[in-house]
Amino acid sequence: MSSFTRRAFLGATVLGLAGCTAAENPLVLPTDPAVNRAEAARGGTGRTRVVTLTAAEGEIDLGGQVVHTWTYDGVLPGREIRVGAGDLIEAKVVNRLPADTSVHWHGPALRNDMDGVPPLTQAAIRPGEDFTYRFVAPTPGTYWFHPHTGTQLDRGLYAPLIVEDPAEPGAYDAEWVVVLDDWLDGTGTDPDQVLAGLRRRSGHMMHGAAVLGGDVAHPHHLVNGRLAAAPLTFAAKPGQRVRIRFINAGADTAYRVALGTHRMTVTHTDGVPVVPVDTDALVIGMGERYDVLVTLADGAFPLVAVAEGKSGAGLALVRTGAGTAPGPDVRPDELRGKVVAYDELKATVPLPSRTPDVVHRLELTGGMMSYEWGVNGRSDGLQRVRSGQRVRLEFVNTTMMWHPMHLHGHTFQLNGPRKDTAIVLPGQTVACEFDADNPGQWMVHCHNAYHAEAGMMTVLGYEEQR
Repeated sequence: MSSFTRRAFLGATVLGLAGCTAAENPLVLPTDPAVNRAEAARGGTGRTRVVTLTAAEGEIDLGGQVVHTWTYDGVLPGREIRVGAGDLIEAKVVNRLPADTSVHWHGPALRNDMDGVPPLTQAAIRPGEDFTYRFVAPTPGTYWFHPHTGTQLDRGLYAPLIVEDPAEPGAYDAEWVVVLDDWLDGTGTDPDQVLAGLRRRSGHMMHGAAVLGGDVAHPHHLVNGRLAAAPLTFAAKPGQRVRIRFINAGADTAYRVALGTHRMTVTHTDGVPVVPVDTDALVIGMGERYDVLVTLADGAFPLVAVAEGKSGAGLALVRTGAGTAPGPDVRPDELRGKVVAYDELKATVPLPSRTPDVVHRLELTGGMMSYEWGVNGRSDGLQRVRSGQRVRLEFVNTTMMWHPMHLHGHTFQLNGPRKDTAIVLPGQTVACEFDADNPGQWMVHCHNAYHAEAGMMTVLGYEEQR
């Protein structure tokens, strides 16, 4: 059985960063003054949002089923953090877990030493200790936060981070944040046991290859922390225009999402505005976010999140008037309708065209037989860039599984939208470009928690300028 873990990879990478050869430029480390300069250049509003997050184990009621798990402050999802663009976030994380932890702020282009990836950008937060994250949230959008330690993402440690745009016209009457999750913790197993089982019984829990199926048979699928048998209800009035912010916090599951008898207008993906486009349904990979606008009809309607390529679904309800609430097995026709694709989404402010200065080909490697995953076969744990470069990443999926690939600290341009997480299907190559404008050492990894922990990760490393 492989002993490779995320921690082993990052530990070896940190040693590699410290051991650059004379022929290589030194690397910008998280403690480098360049990180402070980049943060100072972001400016800010002068406002500070102070929060405390206590990570602890305890009992959570999913709606008729009580599970023992780990959460922030005993609620699932964790309490939303909402700030204005340019505000300073000061988040004290208190670790009352029986293990090390950390918090990664998924999506915003924040300072490198606050990215929450031990041991690459910080030391792990030990049990009984605390750590305070301080960073400017410069860019509006729908983001979220979760640990970057082991398989902790597949517990209850996650919550929304919403950065509001004070200049946004606000052409909607209400807002609803919808967090999707696949759940197994406390149901007779836990994520660490599942990973060990995948390594022992490689392939036995596999659901699909060419379709968006995952590796793990999660027994439950949650919408805002609730089972489909006990859904939460969003109350509104007929004719109201609602902004729905979707966040897929799942560890191993993509979701096909639709609101019964309604079409959705996509306005943002991964926090970045797009030219509005109508769709019946969305397929949302792990780590991805979509914002949509919906004008509500009169009645009671199901919001259904089907586990793509698996069995089961999550459910929430929208009620604007009288009517019988749909049951947990409801599957609205919109799920079989139009699903918007990446190339149908166009960023309202695309990255200006420019010839790349550097191209990194990142082959996604590995498979279920040994349950070992990698980037370039783990032969190269560092992709070097320099500030000011236009960088092109080419994700080449050589495996039989799909991978939602996430770049920390940056937003990249696809053929259409700008994102920070993109699905790469089996046999596909997905190219993305970004400007290297946020110095430090940044993770690039699959957002399947089990693939990442089993090796599908690399580091984008900024070199010092000579």
